[in-house]
Amino acid sequence: MTFEQAKIVIVLRDDLLGWQENNVTAFLASAVTAAYPELVGDAYRDADGREYLPMLGTPVMVMVSDGDRLATIRTRAETRGLRIGVYTADLFATGNDVDNRAAVAAVATEKLDLVGVAVAGERRVVDKAVKGAKLHP
Repeated sequence: MTFEQAKIVIVLRDDLLGWQENNVTAFLASAVTAAYPELVGDAYRDADGREYLPMLGTPVMVMVSDGDRLATIRTRAETRGLRIGVYTADLFATGNDVDNRAAVAAVATEKLDLVGVAVAGERRVVDKAVKGAKLHP
């Protein structure tokens, strides 16, 4: 997938606190970066030649929805063959990646208490998956 073809959308549940929104967005953006390294651009350099970390080469849209629609978005993304990043409410109580994975693994798909999902893929497919979510204010 190229920069031009790709669309990245993170959808947050609409009742999160500010710090939770920031946390979920950061973790889900890292999930997309890990899954799609080809979407990472080149390193940045300032006029003095200092190098800075590369970033995703395509914009990341952040949207919001209620919990029911978030579950629907997860299902739509899956049925369209998109790879999905999830963040559940249980992860706010864990402190490391091992416990995060265990918390998700302990819950059946339909019972996940989703507070955020990330999808990346071809623009039209992603748009259909996230239909109904609104741009984050």
